[in-house]
Amino acid sequence: MNRDEIRVCILRVAGTNCDRETKTALQDVGMTAEVVHFKQLSTKENLMEYDMLVVPGGFSHGDYVRAGAIWGKKLMATMGKDIRRFMDEGRPILGICNGFQVLIEAGLLPQSQGVSRFPEAALASNSPSGYNCRWVYLRLETANTSIFTKRILKRTLRIPVAHAEGRFLFEGKKADRQLEELINNRQLVFRYCHEDGEYADGKYPINPNGSLYDIAGICSPCGTVFGLMPHPERAYFGWQSPNWTMETGKEPAPYGDGGLLFESAAEYLEKKF
Repeated sequence: MNRDEIRVCILRVAGTNCDRETKTALQDVGMTAEVVHFKQLSTKENLMEYDMLVVPGGFSHGDYVRAGAIWGKKLMATMGKDIRRFMDEGRPILGICNGFQVLIEAGLLPQSQGVSRFPEAALASNSPSGYNCRWVYLRLETANTSIFTKRILKRTLRIPVAHAEGRFLFEGKKADRQLEELINNRQLVFRYCHEDGEYADGKYPINPNGSLYDIAGICSPCGTVFGLMPHPERAYFGWQSPNWTMETGKEPAPYGDGGLLFESAAEYLEKKF
């Protein structure tokens, strides 16, 4: 498949606020991206007409109940059959920030035993509490199956976070076993770290939310469903970097680290279909 033939669906609902930035990034790597309202896709459009699905950031449905909970349940209640078929055919799904929360609530991550009826993990309120908007460093766990990281050849990435509920947790009594499964299944993709790649070890603000094991992003066992709290679309162009003038002295670099995720997805789809 030629890259410009790849169709990406970016879902949105009331409260979504990162759909256009995500569309710009996807289009810049050469794919055709469309922002589609969830109601339109669930009633009129056909999900299978798309090659990739993105659930972007924002505050879907006002983050009532808890972040991503309402949309996650609606997603599977109205489109569960199509979502399962979409995944079975190896078509990737990306959840960014609020989208990651939606995938967790929908049971689409971590999928240790397949799609779960109930959430297997949580993205809880930050610790320390409050909305945290800052640039962070992410360490790529090289032993991961995600199709979104194949073009990443560097140890650490710099990408911003912007959330109030991003603390990745497993249920207390099962946490050790579930974390071990996540690691053994090669589902651990990104961990918060220092600039030199040393893990945050839970220390704020290097770990901006108190996530278990410094977890910033995970994927499904097959690697095609991926969720992360940081915003790669906000680190796509070099001019988005918070200190590019200090880094270059003159002009920003053409691209930032976030573009590597979108480029990896495009390359996967080119070869897949």
